[in-house]
Order: sequence, then C-alpha cells, then structure tokens
Amino acid sequence: MNNTRFATALHILSLLSKYSTEWLSSDWMASSINVNPVIVRKELGVLQENGWVVSRKGKEGGSRLQVKGSEIRLGDLYQAIRNSDILGKKNMNTNPKCPVGKEINNRLDSLYSETDRIVLASLNEQTLENFVDQF
Repeated sequence: MNNTRFATALHILSLLSKYSTEWLSSDWMASSINVNPVIVRKELGVLQENGWVVSRKGKEGGSRLQVKGSEIRLGDLYQAIRNSDILGKKNMNTNPKCPVGKEINNRLDSLYSETDRIVLASLNEQTLENFVDQF
C-alpha cells in the first residue's frame, strides 16, 4: 500500500480514542493530520462502514468511536482501507520470451502473498488501544 490511507485512518482513530468523550469535527481532525477535511470525511465513511465510528451532523456534530479501542485490531483497519498489495503493483507487460519475464509474476504472487500474511499477522497483534497508549 504505497499511500497514506493507513496512516490517515489510524490518525483519525487515534484522535477519536484519545478524545473519546468528545464529538470531533472533520475540520479539527484534518488540522491535526494536516490534510484537507474531505480526506478525513472519506476515511470516516470507511470507518463508519466497519462499525467503529459514529457521526452526527449539525452544530454539535462530529464523530466519535462507537466501540472500545481494544476491539479494533490494526490488521482489521489495514484490510478495511487496503487498496493495493503492500509491495505495489506488478509489471503485467513483461516479455514472455524471456525466462525471467515469463515467470516473474508467478513468483511475485507468492512473495506478495507471504509479505501480506506477515504484515497482517503483525498488525493483528496490536489494537488501537495499544497504539494510542503510546501518546
């Protein structure tokens, strides 16, 4: 995953966990992350779909955690926002006449799967609560 979605979503969840009794606005969270509030709202949508966050509109609106931080595994977050293999994309236009080119993507499939398995296993050992306790 060669983007900032995981970091952004984890930042949002960390803020919501740290300030669990308050309704936090997307503008306020965006100022902490230093991104456009639209990006925060997009990720909040994903977090709501997974049942981790609840939001309300209006003057007193905002978002807050719907579950305890101990119930959110970082591996689950990774899977919720993942949009590519951790090692990136493969070159699908390799030369089929080359001994390496014709086989590389089959070998990369195994490497990518194993890397994802290792990362996911590591992330599943950590919860949002464990992560936020560092702050």
